[in-house]
Amino acid sequence: MMADPRWGEALSHLPDYLGNHVRVSLAALALGLIVSLPLAIITRNRPASRGLLLALASIVQTVPGLALLALFYPLLLLAASVALKWFGVSFSAFGFLPAMLALALYSMLPVLRNGITGLNGIDPALIEAAKGVGMTARQSLVMVELPLALPVMMAGIRTAAVWVIGTATLSTPIGQTSLGNYIFAGLQTQNWVFVLFGCFASALLALAVDQLLGLIETGLRRRSRLRTGLGAAGIFALVAATLVPSMGRSSSGYVVGAKTFAEQYVLSSLIRDRLQAAGLSATARSGLGSSVIFEALKAGDIDLYVDYSGTLWANQLRRTDIKPRAELLAELKAALARDNITLLGELGFENAYALVMPRKRAEALGIRTIADLAAHTSTLSIAGDYEFFSRPEWAALQKAYGLQFRAQRQMQPDFMYAAVASGEVDVIAGYTSDGLIAKYDLVALDDPKQAIPPYDAILLLAPKRAGDERLQSALKPLLGKIDITTMREANLRAAGNDANSSPDAVAKWLWEKVGGR
Repeated sequence: MMADPRWGEALSHLPDYLGNHVRVSLAALALGLIVSLPLAIITRNRPASRGLLLALASIVQTVPGLALLALFYPLLLLAASVALKWFGVSFSAFGFLPAMLALALYSMLPVLRNGITGLNGIDPALIEAAKGVGMTARQSLVMVELPLALPVMMAGIRTAAVWVIGTATLSTPIGQTSLGNYIFAGLQTQNWVFVLFGCFASALLALAVDQLLGLIETGLRRRSRLRTGLGAAGIFALVAATLVPSMGRSSSGYVVGAKTFAEQYVLSSLIRDRLQAAGLSATARSGLGSSVIFEALKAGDIDLYVDYSGTLWANQLRRTDIKPRAELLAELKAALARDNITLLGELGFENAYALVMPRKRAEALGIRTIADLAAHTSTLSIAGDYEFFSRPEWAALQKAYGLQFRAQRQMQPDFMYAAVASGEVDVIAGYTSDGLIAKYDLVALDDPKQAIPPYDAILLLAPKRAGDERLQSALKPLLGKIDITTMREANLRAAGNDANSSPDAVAKWLWEKVGGR
């Protein structure tokens, strides 16, 4: 199994992914402790405040981790714009900060609950004795209550640490590098080596931290300085071993962004390779949501990425009208220029949304277009990716054709094709450049009313890279060179499950195909 090159590729990413995972987890846990412990001390003898505080912390726990992480991004974007406008201070709302704040909130409940329980569980006679020898309330707290409550508090800290380390894997879509990068990339490219590696690495990290904190907890209970010291030394050694390698890496260079599907992983690897071949330092930041990646480019948190004209037309410009391709691209370029974003050019292919179904089923029902499909939707089910049903394109299709499906489902993009081919769903919202359409003998239905705009793949540069001639010179050999047939074949290769299906391997194959054109 270790002979598989994908294991070596996974190991090569470990210092970066693990170091960033530990960094954000450590910062979040520290912030959670700084906030939670004083609140536990203040509210321990105030039932009303204590109940309200624990209720609020419990409500946070009911919010799904990914949703909580995602919510902080737009809030911090708003805060960053206000801070820049009113105070002239700027900060990044991308990656580390929203992840740290969301994870800190997640850590609070066990720390608060165990802190309050530990303090309130002390024998009142001991507190009275402290008063009897002349201790002030502060001295009693520091010298008697906290030392006695500390073992119980440590149990809460252990729980919080495990929660934070596990939830940190979900921070990838908002731009925070973590062990979740393995999992998200593996799921999108069906690289199960990456998925397993990410899961095991995260579990082992959580287990190691839990055991070391448990050693400290046992030492405190038994008044054993040796155990407490060994646990603390182990935590310090673990943090140092994971952070030092990543801290020694240069953070300079270009950052190439990528969204959450296989084509984007391949294209970001291709662009990174082209920049490195031109002597420029470049890294890829993958797994970003559509809105997150555009705002990250606009703010300069990433330097470039590939987007699609129809996505920007509908999502960023909020346009619902459909124009000819050339006219749409011209208006889009002008609109982006107002935000100092450079539309460098098209790559040469289009990746539009399309309603897709099995060819044999479509022929049996006499369905060739979405208009034909509309007469059957009341008895059919449809599946789309996690964004599709909230996107303007879906609303436009419903309005244009009156689509009312029996059921709607959301799933991983690559899983949709197998689901529709096996009959789990009847129709999917697929992508025209996806090679799985041919693999599963599916058909993309025509859109006679042109409800879906053109989706040319276009290369965008951040405002700070507008005049970067070296960057643009390295990228121009890609413009107009990737046709739809080649991209479909690349996507089909990326959907495989072998050593040649990794984004890096497919990117190298893709350059061999288009580099001489």
